[in-house]
Amino acid sequence: MKNFLNHSKLYVFRGLLALIPLGLAIFTIRIIYIFIDKRVMGLFDQYIGYRIPGLGLLLFILVLYVTGMIASNVLGKRLFAILDGITSKIPLVKTAYQVGKQLSNTLSLPEKQIFKKAVLVDYFKPDTWVIGFVTGEIKNEETGETLLKVFIPTVPNPTSGFLVILKENQTKNPDWTVEEAMRLVISGGIIGPEVINSVR
Repeated sequence: MKNFLNHSKLYVFRGLLALIPLGLAIFTIRIIYIFIDKRVMGLFDQYIGYRIPGLGLLLFILVLYVTGMIASNVLGKRLFAILDGITSKIPLVKTAYQVGKQLSNTLSLPEKQIFKKAVLVDYFKPDTWVIGFVTGEIKNEETGETLLKVFIPTVPNPTSGFLVILKENQTKNPDWTVEEAMRLVISGGIIGPEVINSVR
C-alpha cells in the first residue's frame, strides 16, 4: 500500500509538471483573447454593428510589428533611451522595467547570432566546468596559433559575464546547441540537456 501511494504521488507530481507549460500557454492565449480581441470586437460591435473575430489579435500583431520597426531605427533607439532615463527615476517602475529589459535582452541573444557554439571551460578551478559561448577567433601573431574568444555568462542573466581568450584544447565540446546551453544558464540548471560528453 505504501509503495502504491509513493508511486501515485510521484506520477501525480510528474503529471502536474507536464501540464504547467500547457496551462501557461492556455492562460496567455486567454489573456490575449479577453483583454485584446474581445474588447476590440466589442468596440466594433458598438460602433459598426457587427463583430470581426480575430481582429483584436491581428491588431495586436500589427502593433508589435510597428513597434519592432520603430525600435530598429535611430529615432526609435533614441526614444527608448529617453524612456530608460525616465523609468530609472521611478523606484517601483524602474525595477519592473529593468526586469523586463533583461528578459528582452536575453530572448534576443539567439536572434543576434553572436554565439558560434557552446563549450565547457575549466575556468575557476580544476575539474569545475562552466558554460561558455564562443564569439569568435583571434590570432596569436607570436605563435601563429588561433585562439578562441569565449564569453562566460552569469546565471541566470546571460547579458553579463566574463570574456576570456583560450586555446581550443582548453575547452570541451558538450555537444549542446547554443539554445540548449542558453536554457541551462537562464533556468539556473533546471531546464536544459540531460546528456553531456565526457569532460575528463
